[in-house]
Amino acid sequence: MKSARSAKRAMRPRNPFAGSPLMAKAGAHERQDKKAGRARQKVLIERRLRKEGNE
Repeated sequence: MKSARSAKRAMRPRNPFAGSPLMAKAGAHERQDKKAGRARQKVLIERRLRKEGNE
């Protein structure tokens, strides 16, 4: 038998403030290692997709 947790829950909208520019990492908090370039790419893609979704 399935547990009660596996029952589908109602989807909640994402927190609109979580992706706001004020909450973004920058300056001393940005990545500095060799994965930094990919991390920046991912952020730009996420921003673009979020922007296209609102339009």
